[in-house]
Amino acid sequence: MEIIKLKEEYIKLGQALKAANLVESGVMAKIVIQDGLVTVNGETETQRGKKLYDGDVVSFENETIKIVK
Repeated sequence: MEIIKLKEEYIKLGQALKAANLVESGVMAKIVIQDGLVTVNGETETQRGKKLYDGDVVSFENETIKIVK
């Protein structure tokens, strides 16, 4: 499980995927999110700009990211 520490109040979903090195670019993040391949807290998420807060869990291709403050 990858841990992302928040520097601000939140991080956007596309940025989190890039920060965890699960995608190579913002364009790639946009594609996998729009294709419904990413879940946030167990629910499919299709908004690249979805704000993630402390405690949120993101899953993509059998990888998990936990957002912590």
